[in-house]
Amino acid sequence: MTSTSSKPHDLQSLDTLTGGAFTAPTSGERAQRIRDWLAANPTPEQMQDVFKELSGRDKGAARLLREKLDELKRAKSQEAIAVEWAHKAEALLAQPKLNIADALAWQRDAAKAGAPLSREPLAGFKARLAERVKGIEDLQHRAQVHREAAVLLAQRFEVLSTKSWRDAQGVEEALRADVAHWQQQAAEIVADPNWSSLDARFAPQLESSKAQLLVVSDAFHGALTLAVAAAADAAAPLPPVPVWADELRVARGGTPEAAPAPAKPPAPKVDPEKRAAAQDAVQAALAKLEQETTEGHGKASAGAAAALRAVLKDHGKLVEPPLEARVHAALVAAGELEGWQRWSADKVREDLVAKAEGLLKRPEGQALGGRKMQETLRALREQWKQADQGGVPNHALWKRFDEACNEAHKVVEAWLEKVRADAAEHRALRTALIEEVKAWAAEHADASDLKAHNRALHQFADRWRDAGHVGEKVFAELQAQWNEAFGAARAPFESAQKASVERRQAMIAEAAELGAAPMLRIDAVKALQQRWQHEAQSVPLERRHEQKLWDAFRAPIDEAFNRKTAEREKASAAMSEHDRHVLNASKALEAANSTGDAQKIRAAVAQLEAALRGEAPPPAAAPASAPSDGPAVGATEVVAPGQAAAEFGESAGQAPAPEDAEALPTAAPADAPAAQDLVAPADGADPSARSDAEAAPAPVAPPKPAPKPVIAVRGDDRPGNKKAEAMPAGRGGKFGDRRDARGGPGGRTGDRPARPGERGAPAGGGRFGDRPPRFEDRGPRLGDAAFRAQREALERADFALRKLASQAHGEALTQVLGAWEKRDAAQLPSVQELGRAVTPAVRSSWSQAIGAAPSAQAADAAEALLRLEMAAEVPTPAEQLDARRALQLKLLTRRGDPTPEQTWGQDAGKVLAASHDAASARRLQNALKALLRK
Repeated sequence: MTSTSSKPHDLQSLDTLTGGAFTAPTSGERAQRIRDWLAANPTPEQMQDVFKELSGRDKGAARLLREKLDELKRAKSQEAIAVEWAHKAEALLAQPKLNIADALAWQRDAAKAGAPLSREPLAGFKARLAERVKGIEDLQHRAQVHREAAVLLAQRFEVLSTKSWRDAQGVEEALRADVAHWQQQAAEIVADPNWSSLDARFAPQLESSKAQLLVVSDAFHGALTLAVAAAADAAAPLPPVPVWADELRVARGGTPEAAPAPAKPPAPKVDPEKRAAAQDAVQAALAKLEQETTEGHGKASAGAAAALRAVLKDHGKLVEPPLEARVHAALVAAGELEGWQRWSADKVREDLVAKAEGLLKRPEGQALGGRKMQETLRALREQWKQADQGGVPNHALWKRFDEACNEAHKVVEAWLEKVRADAAEHRALRTALIEEVKAWAAEHADASDLKAHNRALHQFADRWRDAGHVGEKVFAELQAQWNEAFGAARAPFESAQKASVERRQAMIAEAAELGAAPMLRIDAVKALQQRWQHEAQSVPLERRHEQKLWDAFRAPIDEAFNRKTAEREKASAAMSEHDRHVLNASKALEAANSTGDAQKIRAAVAQLEAALRGEAPPPAAAPASAPSDGPAVGATEVVAPGQAAAEFGESAGQAPAPEDAEALPTAAPADAPAAQDLVAPADGADPSARSDAEAAPAPVAPPKPAPKPVIAVRGDDRPGNKKAEAMPAGRGGKFGDRRDARGGPGGRTGDRPARPGERGAPAGGGRFGDRPPRFEDRGPRLGDAAFRAQREALERADFALRKLASQAHGEALTQVLGAWEKRDAAQLPSVQELGRAVTPAVRSSWSQAIGAAPSAQAADAAEALLRLEMAAEVPTPAEQLDARRALQLKLLTRRGDPTPEQTWGQDAGKVLAASHDAASARRLQNALKALLRK
């Protein structure tokens, strides 16, 4: 009770503390109150309590607290880093000998570690180190300049030794003062605190310069003292300076001593091979120098010039004058190139300074990111180093360049700070994921659903891969922990996979035994395949491994089935007599299809169906004089008139008319007119067909079929509900369908088959495959070639009959319109040509309407046309839409009247009784085109 009652009190206190953030009505007001509270700088403990309660209520407002807490955490971590690097900076500054590389490395490493170099105390240490480095560099420069000054003073002594001693006497005191001043400056340089931090080479260089200068100065002053004494006393010795000694001799009245010309020794004889080798060596060094000078390589040309001078030092006496002239010209060109390189180096430095200063002056929206800025600064510093290698350093430009780079490096520091924060967050995320995997592995150690187990492992792997970037060392440490945890979680699944692979190998061996058996057991193969499928669905494997095992399992079974198929094909290679009859009938049907004659096509179809039923083909036709032969023309059409009528109705997409269907179940007599109409109507437009029908002798009546069983059904004498008599057992569907789908020979479609013992059941029939073969229904089994041939032939025959029926339908409709236009009833097509949709009574009314003069009113004809369009469901012209809507409303009020679908024949008669016009004819044609197909 205490813990339960304290929570509202805590929420109330936190709400009071945050200024009503918990009771704010909207999320925006809650976030604003949190911002106002954070502006008052609350303690981290208070912010942590508020965040804990608010994170489950409003994540948007809690985000502000989380960001503030993260900022404090980063500041705390940065404080520790700052203290660490401050101690390192103090240690560097306390060293008596500071290495410039160590100072620069401190700044670089501190930036990499995320130390806040822009805040105190690191900013002060950074400035002190920069001043110390600058002092060391300035001291190095002063030492170099002082050394060059000693050389210049020594040169002044040498120049004065070539002039009059009186001139030297006039500047003696000034020279003494300059030498003393130089010594004083040298002492100041050595006494500088940064002198110990200089390179070790500067101290001996300065000492050697000092010693050389003092030696030259003492010798000069001693010789000048002797010259002054010799000028005052003629007996005094002359100074060792030749110019001064000659001057004093002349002053004493003597003549200057001429230097004895050294005797030129005779030129020694040189071996021609040595001279040639010297010439080659000099030419090779000269060619290298000329190449470097031509390409403008200042540093390389200086090296080549030094190499050429070294070669001249060894072989200069053996070089011929023309080659020596070329050597001197090349050395002069190399010196000019070196001077140009120094000037160009300054130009390169100025460009680098401009680039460095322009890094922070880019247009809005084009500022460089942290990584790009870091790479750019690194590239600029590398280019500066290369420029320093090719010329004399320029400290003024370097100072500008370094300041610009340091200013631009602040962007890199901010980016690195963000990267470190992200890396810390990613590390925490990966650590939490490792702990989650360990807990999941302990919970699902005995998992039964291996697919779900594998799916969860894949999800963990994806989360680890997308957990964000961390450092290489951190990743190596976390990766080892992840591999251990993930391996423990995957161990049950891997053991199940290993056991599954062993079971599949056993099934592969069993499949090999089944495939090698002489008699292939289909039931065993199916059972084995079901076991394999169950195993594959239970334990998933790696896709390639599973496919490899499946291929190994399937190979022996496929080989056995292929062997069985080859044996079956070999056994059925010899074509049976039945197949030959079917092939011959199929070829005859193909030939009939190519003629385009419907009578021939139907006759060929009847012959092919007889061959399919296993009936022997009819004998070859004898000469016409034999009295015992059947009729030669149209015989096939007369033998099966019911079948031909049914196929004609199928090919036209229609069923036979009721009056035609009455003759179908039983055979018509020899002089029945229905059979003659199916061959060629007596009143048709084809006289040749009528003549053939009249000339054909009467066919022999087929045997009377067995009487149909009487089946009692519930009667319904309502109009329109009389059951039509069932169609005879004809071909169902399209050509080529199997006849097994029928209810039985001569039975009705939809009747159930008779059970054993019932009336009409076949004698000896059973339930378990002991029925006799029903060859009378579908005929013997066909080979593959014969089956394909008869199926293709029947399909083409069906297409040809449909095409001919469509053509005939279009011609009949054209004849109706032509008869109406000419008011000639003789041109009206017959009932058979119009199709089953038109009864003889309707055709008779049409004939009377066309044969008489136009008598129908225009309004009646217009209404009849609208009724026809409504019955046919065809569109009405735009100007007649209002009239059609009015007629529809009128028909809705007369529910007892017959619908347009029931009276369209009489409506067509009303239209034909009116006068002909083009618009009405077009509308009538559109309506009848649809109605005659129904």
